[in-house]
Amino acid sequence: MKSRLLFALVFIISTLSIAQQDLSGIWAGKLDLLNSVKLTVAFNLTKDDAGNYKATLDSPDQGTMGIPTESTMINGDSILIKIPVVQGFYSGKIFYDEMKINGKWSQGGMSLNLTLKKVEKLEGRNRPQEPKEPFPYNSEEVLFENEVDGVVLAGTLTFPKEGNNFPAVVMISGSGGQDRNEELLGHKPFLVISDYLTQNGIAVLRFDDRGIAQSTGNHETATSEDFAKDVLAAVNFLKTRKEIDKTKIGLIGHSEGGMIAPLVAVQTSDVAFIVMMAGLGIPGDSILYLQGELFQRAEGMPEEEIMKSLKMQRELFSIIKNSNNDEGLDNELKEIFNKEYAAMTEEEKNKLGDPEVYLNMQVKTLTSPWFKYLLRFDPAPVLEKVKCPVIAINGEKDLQVPPKENLSAIETALKKGGNSNFEIIELKGLNHLFQKSETGKISEYGQIEVTISPLALQTMLDWIKKITK
Repeated sequence: MKSRLLFALVFIISTLSIAQQDLSGIWAGKLDLLNSVKLTVAFNLTKDDAGNYKATLDSPDQGTMGIPTESTMINGDSILIKIPVVQGFYSGKIFYDEMKINGKWSQGGMSLNLTLKKVEKLEGRNRPQEPKEPFPYNSEEVLFENEVDGVVLAGTLTFPKEGNNFPAVVMISGSGGQDRNEELLGHKPFLVISDYLTQNGIAVLRFDDRGIAQSTGNHETATSEDFAKDVLAAVNFLKTRKEIDKTKIGLIGHSEGGMIAPLVAVQTSDVAFIVMMAGLGIPGDSILYLQGELFQRAEGMPEEEIMKSLKMQRELFSIIKNSNNDEGLDNELKEIFNKEYAAMTEEEKNKLGDPEVYLNMQVKTLTSPWFKYLLRFDPAPVLEKVKCPVIAINGEKDLQVPPKENLSAIETALKKGGNSNFEIIELKGLNHLFQKSETGKISEYGQIEVTISPLALQTMLDWIKKITK
């Protein structure tokens, strides 16, 4: 009885000491994502008068701060934070003596280890090129409509304060839902490009993708052809502006945007020129095969594993490309996954988290209208029809849109179509985001402070000035 009482007293004292420690403050750690990408995650904990905790989520590497959470539950040394806005939650064990939380980040069926430590200040990324207000030029929030689809696009139009009749460009973002700045890992490439060009006499319109930020519409059901209609609406909007020279409206497209720009140019004579930044020259499925191979090789995967992965990729893509039955396609992909899952080790299964959630996410992506369109898309026939001036630039170390294969294919298609007014340039040492890079790996994107190489900026500016003089 005495020993039980002693145990009870020790337990009560321990519990009281835990309760007295305030967890309010910043708790930060790093998620290890695919391709060695490390993403900083931080929770800001506050406690109300009743002793209940609330939290917001910061992702400084992505430039996203103050994401609301649904609930923060702390029970002894256990913590659970639910964040429905990103379809995720964090659960962990609190080590009060070390001010550390060992836990797991769960999102979209995947579960990743995430250790948090209490810090005084959250260190953000230094982005020296990012412009700050007040800008030395006009910056106007605008709305324009794609009347074909009934989509209202929200954007920013920048143009010099002095003069008029400016040449202008429409910025076209890469794959995935992008805001007007094409924000990624704390970088805002389109904001930097816009600032640079506008300070050099060129008006720039950049806008949120449909269904993203302030633009209406549904991004999930859209294809590259739909995005091309949005860009056409942007061109038509610029034609209504008295500040713009209607004969000198061009397009700057990055990655998928570089694939969309030619789709727009062949539909209207209003496009005066195109800048393809890592745009596609070879078919979509070929790009994905190359990406997969280069990513895995850069990460040091054994050659046998790379070949096995590519074989599986080809099998999946062939099924998707040749399927006309969505329900049958879903079932076929699920059957393939279940066979693969059964052959996985326990460690591999644990990394996936909930297999059903993970499977549904993968199938949703692979069978989306956008992905099926990309797999089946061949840019060559479109490029052959482009008659306006074109400059195609790629980074030498681009692993997402490899320069050798794509630049040569773009050149071949333009020549075949009889277009002689073009330039093809491979920029030494630059990656897919046109940053000076050591390896070209995605894991470097957020670590590099410079958003876009001055070489890439100068190359685009010099060519646009030459074309529009």
